[in-house]
Amino acid sequence: MSSNEQAPPRTLADQLRRWPDDRLAALLGMRPDLATPAPHDSAQLASRAATRSSVLRALDDLTRLELSVLDALVVANQTSEAELVEIVHADAGATRAAIERLTDLALVWESPGGLRALSGVADALRGDESAGVSGLRPMSLDPAPAVEGRLAAISPRARALLDHVLANGGEGTTGTARRTVSPADATTPVEELIARRLLVPRDGGLLVLPGEVGIALRGGHTTTTPRDQVPSLATTAREQSLVDRTAGGAAFDAVRRTELLLDHWGLQPPSMLRGGGLGVRDLKAAAAELQVSLPEAGLIIEVATAAGLLTSATDPEGSEVWLPTDSFDTWAAGSTAERWVALALAWLDTTRLPSLIGTRDPAGKSWNALAPDLSSTMAPDARSLALAQLVGLAEGSVLAAGTGVPSLVERVAWLRPRRPSVHRDLVAAAAHEAGLLGLVGAGGLSSAGRAIVAHDHDAALVAITPHLPHPVDHVLLQADLTAVAPGPLETELARTLHLLADVESRGGATVYRFTNGSVRRAFDAGWSALEVHDFIGSVSRTPVPQPLTYLVDDVARTFGTIRVGHAESFLRADDESALTELMHHPKATSLGLRRIAPTVLISTVPLDVLLPRLRELGTAPVVEAPDGSVRVARRDLLRARRPRTSRTRGAAQARAQAGVASVVTAIRSGDRAEANRPASPAIATTPSSALAALREAIEGGETVVIGYVDNHGASSDRVVEPLRLEGGQLSAHDHRSDDERLFAVHRITTVTPLASPQT
Repeated sequence: MSSNEQAPPRTLADQLRRWPDDRLAALLGMRPDLATPAPHDSAQLASRAATRSSVLRALDDLTRLELSVLDALVVANQTSEAELVEIVHADAGATRAAIERLTDLALVWESPGGLRALSGVADALRGDESAGVSGLRPMSLDPAPAVEGRLAAISPRARALLDHVLANGGEGTTGTARRTVSPADATTPVEELIARRLLVPRDGGLLVLPGEVGIALRGGHTTTTPRDQVPSLATTAREQSLVDRTAGGAAFDAVRRTELLLDHWGLQPPSMLRGGGLGVRDLKAAAAELQVSLPEAGLIIEVATAAGLLTSATDPEGSEVWLPTDSFDTWAAGSTAERWVALALAWLDTTRLPSLIGTRDPAGKSWNALAPDLSSTMAPDARSLALAQLVGLAEGSVLAAGTGVPSLVERVAWLRPRRPSVHRDLVAAAAHEAGLLGLVGAGGLSSAGRAIVAHDHDAALVAITPHLPHPVDHVLLQADLTAVAPGPLETELARTLHLLADVESRGGATVYRFTNGSVRRAFDAGWSALEVHDFIGSVSRTPVPQPLTYLVDDVARTFGTIRVGHAESFLRADDESALTELMHHPKATSLGLRRIAPTVLISTVPLDVLLPRLRELGTAPVVEAPDGSVRVARRDLLRARRPRTSRTRGAAQARAQAGVASVVTAIRSGDRAEANRPASPAIATTPSSALAALREAIEGGETVVIGYVDNHGASSDRVVEPLRLEGGQLSAHDHRSDDERLFAVHRITTVTPLASPQT
């Protein structure tokens, strides 16, 4: 070998040392669990890379082809790239690309004898072809030649037995068969296979099918089916403009329903369950309020919580309830586009699982909305993978109705074959939820959805704005006590109309219905009859129908005719006949009413119970204050402080980058210490000689390599720049941690000048 040629890397540590900083940082960035400086040098960092947790994490991100290539290398033990390409059932170019990525991930490394898999990979690859691997045992270290010839020489019964063993895990038992027998003396199919080394005996009467035999039985490949055939997506043609318009309508509905629900809960917050979460009754009430299904109501609630608009808090009575946060008011004041982007980004990154609401856990207990345990770290990954496949669709192509989502699930399963079966359900749920929230429309990813996938806030705002419905500022009143909104109403108008009328149907045009209860709701909130008439007349483009005017006047005439106070409670009315009628009502016996004056009744029922019961009987009572005035029973808006998140997305990325930088610094520091290690064994340094050497380094501004024993007795070489000596401690800049730290002088074993410090 010439002096200019470099010897091939012989260890994984050598391979890591040859990598540039950016490539090493990329590895550690993909596998942040490795981003911890090793206690000694870069060889120990490479050893940490083989730990089980990091190997499993790397394997979980492999495609079916990459997993099959790695499995084939484990079966082959150690082989050349050409031989590996030959036994993998896939296109040669795709296989070589997979080998390159596996090398980048440090799962495969080069040795003088060929490619080798990282230690620990073989233990992590278990299963059969359904799990993405071959299920074959490793090849024999000294395989017998001509496997095909030995297979041709066995009897049909022995061949059938061999195929059975291959199909059932590659293991069997010897039974009564002899373990040492020649082909001529074999009397049974098992002995015949043992004699020709097609099955190899192991301890405990076990028979193992060697990898080279399994490959021969499968036609020279480790698997029976090709591994590079990516499942295709079932698509259909559709204009992008239609996709964007459909997604825009869904986005507006998601924003509007979130606002309506949180407005309602700000006045009447639902209780929080003892174990956390939202009760089924409250979820059904929310679904009825929004006129959506239970799963869709659960999605809106979970996304609002993920966006920081809803949280648990304590109400004025001391009960644990779910309340809108103070961030909700800021969010509600923004434009529709800004509010949608906040919801979409929160959904994309949340670990919550809205799709499981109403289903049962393994113990048979139903999952409640907002339950603390209703989350999984796989959820963001499933959403990103699903939407990434839609990003890759050609322009004008969308998922086909009925078959599109199942094909998407199969595609993601090929990309991540080691994910558990629940991952498939999460991918299907991601496609459905993206449609409800407006990232997907008519089966295709909208322009705004693409920006959300890229976490581009500004681009998402620009993309969604033209496709949001334009709000209208009027309604059309009809004689049947209904009002038709010919489009989405302005926010304030919608809130007010929602107070005065009940939503009867939603769609392209929302229909509101005025009833006794809805008009009384406005009076309870402090409105007068004149204010109701003025509002209705100002927002209608059609004349106010006479039946609606009569309805408002009738409710106003009966509203407040009965005033309730404390006796336990009392009822007072100027109309004696109204009290007489109430006392003789067949359903009023449980109220404990008793007349104490022609216009006054008292009750044994508490006020908070008496009011709803009187309303059930068709009356419209109001509460009378101690001074005799009417007290409007409107509840104040309640808000909770937005909970502080433990870590923002940016902070997490900064922390990961800092960890990667510290590891790269530690590796380079270890290499410098290794390069300047004396060829002969180091002589132990006494404290006095160590002090003298360190003082010289301080005066000369030199960088030295010190041998240091820590509190646990572990010895390591550290590249340091001594700064000062005080009280038996050395203050120095440590190149490994890239900061200043203290070293006890009595723990320093050697001091060696660094001949040629590197920057």
